[in-house]
Amino acid sequence: MQAKVVLKSLGLLLLLFSTTMFSPLLVSFIYQDNNEHLFWQSFIIILLLGTLLWFPLRGGNHQLCHRDGFLIVALFWMTLGTVGAIPFILADTPAMSITDAVFESVSGFTTTGATVLEGLDQLPPSILFYRQQLQWLGGMGVIVLALAVLPILGIGGMQLFRAEVPGPVKDSKLTPRIAGTAKALWVTYLGITVICVLSYKLAGMSWFDAIGHSFSTVANGGYSTHDASFNFFNNPKVELVAIFFMVVSGLNFALHFVALQKKSIKVYFLDSEALCYLSILLLCGALVGAHLFYQGTAGYTLLEAMRHGLFQVVSFMTTSGFATTDFYNWPGVVPVLLVFVGFIGGCAGSTAGGLKVIRVMLLYKQGDREIKRLIHPNARIPVKIGKDEQPENIIDAVWGFFALYVVAFVIIMLLMMEGGLDQVSAFSAVAACINNVGPGLGDVATSFKTVSDSVKWLGCFAMLLGRLEIFTILVLLSPSYWRY
Repeated sequence: MQAKVVLKSLGLLLLLFSTTMFSPLLVSFIYQDNNEHLFWQSFIIILLLGTLLWFPLRGGNHQLCHRDGFLIVALFWMTLGTVGAIPFILADTPAMSITDAVFESVSGFTTTGATVLEGLDQLPPSILFYRQQLQWLGGMGVIVLALAVLPILGIGGMQLFRAEVPGPVKDSKLTPRIAGTAKALWVTYLGITVICVLSYKLAGMSWFDAIGHSFSTVANGGYSTHDASFNFFNNPKVELVAIFFMVVSGLNFALHFVALQKKSIKVYFLDSEALCYLSILLLCGALVGAHLFYQGTAGYTLLEAMRHGLFQVVSFMTTSGFATTDFYNWPGVVPVLLVFVGFIGGCAGSTAGGLKVIRVMLLYKQGDREIKRLIHPNARIPVKIGKDEQPENIIDAVWGFFALYVVAFVIIMLLMMEGGLDQVSAFSAVAACINNVGPGLGDVATSFKTVSDSVKWLGCFAMLLGRLEIFTILVLLSPSYWRY
């Protein structure tokens, strides 16, 4: 491990992050909510921290090794969750403990959307904007942003890219240079965000709500500027815009880039993961809508039941966590089904969390292959996605990921039960955090405000595990990582 390279990189990334304080500062100035000092102070504190790490080590260029990339990404996300809490800690409204502030910050950056705040409609606009911005920055990843705009890092970028970008295949690049790939992803991300803002505005939102909700929608984050989330607007047009952009953001952003390059939507229909993702959304949305209608839930008409059912399925599977109603009070199996579609998540290379559709497909196909091997022990049966045979190392990596995911899930769930949660609340709390979904069932159906501090810190750890896809965090706990 090259400690100087790690610290220098961490310092540069903090310097970059400090500049993001200017946008909520501007919002505070426009709305005159008297919070300008919060963001000036936060900017100075983060700038000083970054300078202290970077300035003494600024000379020379160094090449990152593979192991350094994991440490930089893990340290940066942990540090980011902490320093991102500074405005919350300094603010008088809302008055938050350090634990609550860090939880809110980590939840924002990891695009989880779990919250400890209530009374959002009465909070200062600058604080609300800052929460939304956290999710937007975390959506595509601040590391990827740094690779796009900070080639002065002077270090190899592929190691950071591998550790940051979600999905089982980490080496695919859209352009020959990794900085070009990062720029392509961020330009696509920014373009979708702008279109989402305009769509929300045309559907009836104010500019403030349109910008704030576009940040969390494209990031598949789930924070809202209102306690009632999308139920505040009670507007089918707004909900349809949200559904569309949640679905779009749950697709692989590389597909969006290629579709723009080729000026054709055929790209999506030729991708097996995208087709599986869309099929699951439509099937589960139709099932939930039909169930709500035939159960007579809230007196919904068939169209209303389908609208609410599809919205909540899309919200959970893309791990956005928005709500149009109190879904946790819906009858029968529906709330549990919503939690389980959150386990599947979106596509690899998207802003969604969860296991990712491609991993679920590979797990299913590997299970199917093992059944066939029992019948034909000597047969060579490849695992294919579409027409492409998948390498055995990818299959092994997926199984390894799934095994660690299950072990981590069980351990965190047991610890949360020890921290005071009942079984249902603990299960859904871990699912909400490690899948980066946000809402759960039981005690965490609406917020994490009432749970103990120990549960909140466990939630922070689970959110980071999910956002960095298990390996990036757990590899640091391996003695072999530090041995050489």
